[in-house]
Amino acid sequence: MPLVNQTLQAFAKDPQWRLEGRLGFISVLHTWSQTLIDHFHLHCLIPAGALSFTKDRWIPAKENFLFKITSLAKEFRKRYLKLLLNAYLKDELIFTQKTAALNSRQAFQQLINSVSKKRWIAYAKRPFAGPQQVLEYLGRYTHRVAISNNRIISIDNGRVTFTYRDRQKDNEIKEMTLDADKFISRFLLHVLPKGFFKIRYFGFLAHTNKKEQIPLIRKLIDPDATLPEKIQESISEMMLRLTGIDITCCPKCKKGKMISIRKLPKNDLNSS
Repeated sequence: MPLVNQTLQAFAKDPQWRLEGRLGFISVLHTWSQTLIDHFHLHCLIPAGALSFTKDRWIPAKENFLFKITSLAKEFRKRYLKLLLNAYLKDELIFTQKTAALNSRQAFQQLINSVSKKRWIAYAKRPFAGPQQVLEYLGRYTHRVAISNNRIISIDNGRVTFTYRDRQKDNEIKEMTLDADKFISRFLLHVLPKGFFKIRYFGFLAHTNKKEQIPLIRKLIDPDATLPEKIQESISEMMLRLTGIDITCCPKCKKGKMISIRKLPKNDLNSS
């Protein structure tokens, strides 16, 4: 994710894209394909503009595109391969099983040469129509797991059958059956290691910047704008506002209310 940030911020600084400012964006990591094999890619949600380096101007992007996507892919490829080669020279890479043959300097250099000639894929969607579409998009992508229950058709005799969309055949829905241990192995490929984060915020949307810079950007875009007040509410109040469900209400009789008497100390929880 930091490498993607570096690439995007470098483009935002470049005068040819007519921004010359600092981007802010949300990055969401996805690691799976429809058949649960590893397919690492990032979804980046980027506001259409940049905050000037002097923080006195909001610079809107062009209406039809932010950056040229082919140029963006080439720049990311160059930066990625440079870091990969440096990691190899510093003996920071581990080669096991299928990658063992790449351990030699000659084999690894051939790999670098080969992938540097291939076209790397970057894709940009059209801008969203409004805030509601942004929230819907985030809702779809930020809280997904590798496979949802509704795609699992059967679990029988040590085998799991599930549905998937064949991207090569116009998203045709097909079925796949795997041995249970292989299914579990594929699923566990997408459990992030400790210290890794699925969602990251960069630029003026980073946690260290947004408190100061988001109100500033709103004022720069519209000096007469009324800034929304932060809502102070409990979890139950938030759930009621967002979903219409009162989580303090008894799910059985629908009348009784759960009342918080006191919080259990950690020692009491451990002893129980």
